[in-house]
Amino acid sequence: MPGDRLRVAVIGVGHLGRHHARILSSLEGAELVAVVDTDAERAAAASSATGAPAHRDFREILGGVDAVTVAVPTELHRDVALPFLERGTAVLVEKPMARSLAEADDLVAAARASGATLAVGQTERYNPAVAAVLPLVTSPRFIEVHRLGAFPDRSLDIDVVFDLMIHDLDIILALVRSEVESIEAVGVPVLTSKYDIANARLRFASGCFANVTASRISKERVRKIRFFQPDAYLSIDYAAQEVEGWRLVRRDGARPRIEGGPLPVARDEPLRRELADFIRAARTKTAPLVDGDAGRRALELATRVADKMGVS
Repeated sequence: MPGDRLRVAVIGVGHLGRHHARILSSLEGAELVAVVDTDAERAAAASSATGAPAHRDFREILGGVDAVTVAVPTELHRDVALPFLERGTAVLVEKPMARSLAEADDLVAAARASGATLAVGQTERYNPAVAAVLPLVTSPRFIEVHRLGAFPDRSLDIDVVFDLMIHDLDIILALVRSEVESIEAVGVPVLTSKYDIANARLRFASGCFANVTASRISKERVRKIRFFQPDAYLSIDYAAQEVEGWRLVRRDGARPRIEGGPLPVARDEPLRRELADFIRAARTKTAPLVDGDAGRRALELATRVADKMGVS
């Protein structure tokens, strides 16, 4: 293999990790050298699909790779990612980056001490529709989010705030760039002992309000976010990668006119963009779009929302 390719491994090749392996096996600048999973069948299936050797224990590859992506259950994120960061190995850890802020701080501190790249898998930030809207959201006053999905067979170790809502909390923090002054939140456990549907109302120091709903018990799959700002309205359909923008055009001596419609979006797979950014950051020793600090901010806000619902 060319010497400028990073030797990359995927740890955890379940629902999401197998897609990491699929993309990394053909991604420019990366050489997939291992897939790791405690489940022998999953590891073997990922190995067969990608040609990368299978391992059962992540410790077997310590020191033998340049970068890893960590897609194991949230409760294991810190224990799996930390040894690699301490050795200076680049790590992309799936969201939420850890099960607590203390564990997230351990990862950030280790990356800072060793100089390792630390990225967090807030994949929606890499959605081309989000990229199209980012420069247009300048002074949001109200944000409305609906992220609804069918009941999953994974991520049931965490509630819907950390499973789904955290995607939108990360997007909102990236766009509003203001402190959250108050939070109201409610949640209901329906099919699990965790909250399966939740709503949060956030008030920012800038005067912006955000109303965020997440559910994993819906018949319909809805993933939309809407921004309202003076004289303008913008909407994103995450799943369809579609954007609409409308603005009020004021005219001298005439009634204002509303103009707008669909905006151009260069469709692409968000996970592919995320992994390409991670490989770029690890190779060039520059910050990824969603670094450890950004991942921690999203986790902190999700934790504050969860605390308002009485989640321990």
